[in-house]
Amino acid sequence: MSDDISDLRQQIDAIDDALLDLLNQRAEIARQVGEAKKQGVVYRPEREAQVHRRLHGRNNGPLSNGTVSSLFTEIISSCRAQEELLNIACLGPAGTFSEEAVLKKFGSQVCIVYCNTIDEVFKSVGSDIAAYGVVPLENSTEGAISRTLDLLFESSLSLSGEVGLPVRHNLLSNEKLENIERIYSHSQSLSQCQKWIGNNFPSAQLIPVASNATAAKMVVTEERCAAIASRIAGKHYGLSVVHSSIEDKPDNTTRFGVISKAVVGASGMDKTSIVLAGQHKPGAILNMLEPFAKNGISMTRLESRPSGVGLWEYMFFIDLEGHQDDEVVKAALAEVQIKSGFFKILGSYPKTV
Repeated sequence: MSDDISDLRQQIDAIDDALLDLLNQRAEIARQVGEAKKQGVVYRPEREAQVHRRLHGRNNGPLSNGTVSSLFTEIISSCRAQEELLNIACLGPAGTFSEEAVLKKFGSQVCIVYCNTIDEVFKSVGSDIAAYGVVPLENSTEGAISRTLDLLFESSLSLSGEVGLPVRHNLLSNEKLENIERIYSHSQSLSQCQKWIGNNFPSAQLIPVASNATAAKMVVTEERCAAIASRIAGKHYGLSVVHSSIEDKPDNTTRFGVISKAVVGASGMDKTSIVLAGQHKPGAILNMLEPFAKNGISMTRLESRPSGVGLWEYMFFIDLEGHQDDEVVKAALAEVQIKSGFFKILGSYPKTV
């Protein structure tokens, strides 16, 4: 038996050696691509999406496509860093779900710019402090993030990507369970865990704070308390995971958007986000959306928001299948624009792989 294990370990060592050589070859070619571009765009979301899809098509297991994507996101991130270390803005402090979304989308070889608010993320990208920003768009339990939608409407920045992050809430503390009297977290997280809290800590004082990471940071210096936050927050601040996955709905997911000044090319499987308002006449909304049905274009999301201009006037945020440069989509958007009282393309970007 020991001889069999020794032989298998030697095989693994040989494969590891081959992988190391191939990874360094890839990094060298990536460096040469960077030189050939001569200060061109370092991050190409459409190209990276195509890489992931091609690998998924070739994957015969036993690794899942999700695991393959995680591995190659980090490989691509390390190779991209041969050209330039990207600055990515997100909500801070360290340990937020927004930071997790950055790492899932861009890998670890980036410089994260922590911001206090969503407004600050937009300002960081707009002023070139960061090349890209990652902001929450919607949560499967709580719905759309209103401030993000408002800023997309007002800003000249574009959506250039998306990333879905399963939200796994954890109770973090270095206290004994019986000593916990206060629980800190973002109000949304407290809401998403209210049944679990009621069953396990019915007498605890619930204290909402600016972010889950802020909650974890506070717990480090206070006694008899705990935080609801991510595992990464626990690692950042040296807190133990007392209970894991305490969210009331296990399928709780937050969709994040990547914002930038860049225009993203077509990848072959894309989304386009727009915002529009109807004209003031009967049947205006139905007439405005009719070109999508006529051209066989699927709307994957329709969200209404008060316009802030007049009483009972609304803007409609819509996600469509396809890229704005696709001929069918382009024709439909041109017709919709004519029929709209207001029309703006927020960006086209690859669908989440």
